[in-house]
Amino acid sequence: MIWRRNSHEWQFSDHDLERAAQAFANPDYTDVVLHSYRHRLGFAPGAEEYAGLEARLAELPAITVPAVTLDGTVDGNFPATDGSSTARHFTGPRLHRKVAGAGHNLPQERPEAFAAAVRDVRVLRQENASHDRLAGRRQDTT
Repeated sequence: MIWRRNSHEWQFSDHDLERAAQAFANPDYTDVVLHSYRHRLGFAPGAEEYAGLEARLAELPAITVPAVTLDGTVDGNFPATDGSSTARHFTGPRLHRKVAGAGHNLPQERPEAFAAAVRDVRVLRQENASHDRLAGRRQDTT
């Protein structure tokens, strides 16, 4: 039901569902899933060893590294945007794309678009590194 709601155009197979359902056999599955939702909604504490990292992330620090962000156009949870609402968080080079026909599970629904985004992060990184090297050079004053 969740897959259909979140990714209603994804044509997963019975085999895909059976593979994912293997996780249900884990005796901690229900506890882990419930805690995850409770924690995300602020109704349960997180793991103490990560409290410091969580506090830092809660401050919404700038994302300075190259990034490609993706929105599926048929995501049942989060409508696709032009990326402008989150742009202020990215101070490094960033591309934002809407992925047609993809829902909430982009890597499985549109693996080619997901892989292209990963490759493009590398290109952004290389382009940014070249720019940083040039910007860091001092002009000859002699």
